[in-house]
Amino acid sequence: MITSKKEPNPVLLWFRKDLRLDDNHALHAAAISGRPVIPIYIREPEAKSCGPLGAAQEWWLHHSLAALQKALGALNSQLILRQGDAQTVLEKLLAETGAASIVWNRRYDPAGIAVDTQVKKALHDCGIEASSFAGQLLHEPSRLRTGTGTPYKTYTPFWRALELSGEPPCPIEAPEMLEAPEHWPESDSLASWSLLPSKPNWASNFPDMWTPGEAGAREKLESFLDTALESYAVDRDFPDKPATSLLSPHLALGEISPARMWHATQGLAGKFQTDNIVRFRKELAWREFCYHQIFQFPKLGSDNWNDRYDDFPWRSDAKLFDSWRRGQTGYPIVDAGMRQLWQHGWMHNRVRMIVASFLIKDLLIDWRVGEAWFRDTLVDADPANNAANWQWVAGSGADASPFFRIFNPVLQGEKFDPDGGYVRTFVPELANLDSRYIHRPFEAPDDVLKRAGIVLGKDYPRPIVDHAMARQRALDAYASLKNEG
Repeated sequence: MITSKKEPNPVLLWFRKDLRLDDNHALHAAAISGRPVIPIYIREPEAKSCGPLGAAQEWWLHHSLAALQKALGALNSQLILRQGDAQTVLEKLLAETGAASIVWNRRYDPAGIAVDTQVKKALHDCGIEASSFAGQLLHEPSRLRTGTGTPYKTYTPFWRALELSGEPPCPIEAPEMLEAPEHWPESDSLASWSLLPSKPNWASNFPDMWTPGEAGAREKLESFLDTALESYAVDRDFPDKPATSLLSPHLALGEISPARMWHATQGLAGKFQTDNIVRFRKELAWREFCYHQIFQFPKLGSDNWNDRYDDFPWRSDAKLFDSWRRGQTGYPIVDAGMRQLWQHGWMHNRVRMIVASFLIKDLLIDWRVGEAWFRDTLVDADPANNAANWQWVAGSGADASPFFRIFNPVLQGEKFDPDGGYVRTFVPELANLDSRYIHRPFEAPDDVLKRAGIVLGKDYPRPIVDHAMARQRALDAYASLKNEG
């Protein structure tokens, strides 16, 4: 009598913000289990916190999932797309497939932690094995502690502790093949999720800048190591220079792991100056510090880390905010940054600090308003980085810049965009303006403006606030807060 060998129960591999095959610990565990593997991605109703944070990142997610589908296809596998409450979707898939276990890589944002904790308990109560793995950070955010056992509140000691804790685990190579089940469950079509903008297509310029997906991430890393790392420590502050890695959006959706980026710089000390490597690694460590903060203070995106700022006298001015978000403030470096954000879904890090300082301190608009705009418009939106960096500029966060550190947008432009190349790229109406006035067109003589074809107030706005006056107003507001305290 001929008997058929029963296929072992499949394992569900739940992708989230880890859309890669390389250095994926959950994928590795599924691949070596000897069981058929069913990769899944769930579009959760809490997507604005558990998934893409805004419309720009939804554009990225569409292309990243398409890239992951193709990569899994090369491994004899598929990516099953479902949407709905994570626990409900998983329970349905367990019933449909007969799977007896689920694996995933841990999330560290508050919403993700809440969902995962609930799901894991429900699965365990039903006798389903649910295993989670590290790998989205260099170190678990609960691991690094001060000598007294408390979380770090300042970055420098955190960096030292991270540096002294040893090298992160070596990255795991992607599997060469995945065991497929006899029958695949049904999947949503990616197009049915309508993640891409239609009319107007505000993301039309994104493909000129980005190639979402794991392959695009590896290309960006290789390009950075080949061309930009050698001058990174100095040039990274100049937005007109191609000196940054441009890996942040890939990192935000887990198309590359921080461990892969960290280890990519090993053995390069003989080729590059050590300070360039250390500076790059410190940027990875800053991301770790941001997650260290949000893990300890889950309301980082909505509440002041330092509650002394809870009574700060913010102003509400829709007209001024609109000028800021559209890049029409009359301060070229600010306007260039905000227009770069709209054009590419990304902004140079130095300029992010300048535009944030302008909104918070020149306009006295609550940092949470700016944080929300960045969440919706950045392809690299990240719940920890975004919140921590806005609070850093506002002075209300952990190890924050003092509130009285108020960037002068003219001087910042002249220091970090001395030839005006960045401004000319993103504020083309100023392209022909004499370099002496590129960051202060409101001071240019009439004949200089005429030669450049500029009429202030028509072709380019006059400043919406006087910086010197706004600076003093901000300091007065801060002083009133101190006096009340």
